[in-house]
Amino acid sequence: MSSPVEIPFKSFIQLKPEENTALYLQIVFEFIKAIQTGFLPEGTKLPGTRILCKVLAVNRNTLIKAFQDLESQGWIETLPNKGTFILSQQKQKNKAEFAILKEQLQSPFDTGFTFKRSTILENPTEISNLPYQFNDGMPDLRLVQTDVLARLYVSKLKRHKSSKTYEQIQLRSHSNFKTQFSNYLNLTRGIRISTSNLLTTSSHEIGLYLVTKVLINPGDKVVVASPGYYMSNMTLTNTGAQIISIPVNEDGIDTKRLKEICETSPIRMLYLTSNYNYPTTILLSAKKRIEVLELANQYGFVILEDDYDFDFHYDNNPVLPLAAFDSHQRVVYIGSFGKSLPSGFSYGFVAGPSDFIKELEKHQNILEPSIDVMKEQVLTEWISEGEAHRLSKKNKKIYKERRDFFISLLNEKLKGKIKFKIPPRGLAVWVEWLDDFNLIKFQKECASNELFLPKTILYQTKDLTATRLGFGHLEREEMEKAVSILNKSLQNILSA
Repeated sequence: MSSPVEIPFKSFIQLKPEENTALYLQIVFEFIKAIQTGFLPEGTKLPGTRILCKVLAVNRNTLIKAFQDLESQGWIETLPNKGTFILSQQKQKNKAEFAILKEQLQSPFDTGFTFKRSTILENPTEISNLPYQFNDGMPDLRLVQTDVLARLYVSKLKRHKSSKTYEQIQLRSHSNFKTQFSNYLNLTRGIRISTSNLLTTSSHEIGLYLVTKVLINPGDKVVVASPGYYMSNMTLTNTGAQIISIPVNEDGIDTKRLKEICETSPIRMLYLTSNYNYPTTILLSAKKRIEVLELANQYGFVILEDDYDFDFHYDNNPVLPLAAFDSHQRVVYIGSFGKSLPSGFSYGFVAGPSDFIKELEKHQNILEPSIDVMKEQVLTEWISEGEAHRLSKKNKKIYKERRDFFISLLNEKLKGKIKFKIPPRGLAVWVEWLDDFNLIKFQKECASNELFLPKTILYQTKDLTATRLGFGHLEREEMEKAVSILNKSLQNILSA
């Protein structure tokens, strides 16, 4: 094995001091990624901190802090008078409170060919067997009306065979589904589209992938909010785009900064998580919505509007998406339908100019060449019979009650320790912690008390310590226990 100083750390440890994420956390995440992808295999001896801080051009105290986090999580081990070593996967599992899902990028046998390896698309998903868990705002699948879906599905299966060919049935079914779905979007979101302006996909992620593949070329400048959505940032980075982040203020993204960027350099796209920023849930003000649309028209960039949580708004007059006011066809609108339905029944969609949708269809025919006729027929009836509206209305009432109860718990048990705004929409609350502490240590303390906090909901920079706490999947007793553990864990690490 090569000696520590011969390892080309700079080739796989990519630090960006200009970003908001604290440098020591960047080091932690980059080392974990390097271990997962095999750049730092089991038993690798790392250089001393004095040598490595020179190689990475970072302060030694910053590196020591990162190494302390890596050791506490079970990724490395420091042995007195011997040095610091990468731990085996088994030792990591024994020391860690949870396991990280990842694709096995290395086989025990040598591969007989070379292939591209992505260090961008590492799966950040984590799982845990702990009894209490937070996520970034997922619905409760226990609320699914499986009986209604089952009735519709069985009725379709029992119908007499048609004399039409499968291709004819497929085209007719898809046309009917798009008609019903476009009408549904027009009614619920105020957008004015026909079937020629609509692409339906098997998932929201497929829609995002297709749009970025068609719109973005390597080197194109794409503006995103900071903090922003990690999955879309991964997808955009994978296209070769140059990501430019702009801050989020009290009334949404910084449009003054956006204009400054446009004046100095042409941008290809602005990616927005619709009117409510992910993860902060901050509403983009009416004034800024107009400014964004005017800037897009003036400087010729595309607005990719990702409406990830429209189905979960809690008032009778929801804020409509930018696509509803787009008179210059600068907005590509993506979202999902049926997040409260059983797995396999949800859909993604893209709405945009008809010629752009036609181009997306060419690429979709490669990724998704066939249509699930039975599924589309069921959902067509689900929409046309009004079940989609009834389910949405019923679920919004339940989730509003859960939101209000969760807010009362935060005010009761964490008063004076956090600040937040009540979200008018969505299944998560953005919580900023008032005390200065390490979120990784907090995560570990919570895990020791049977509460799981995935890293994807943790946000920490020099000036920010925050978490995105999803409540939609929790019932009252589960919320009470989870928030009590948050309070207890915070007290423990602050008093340590």
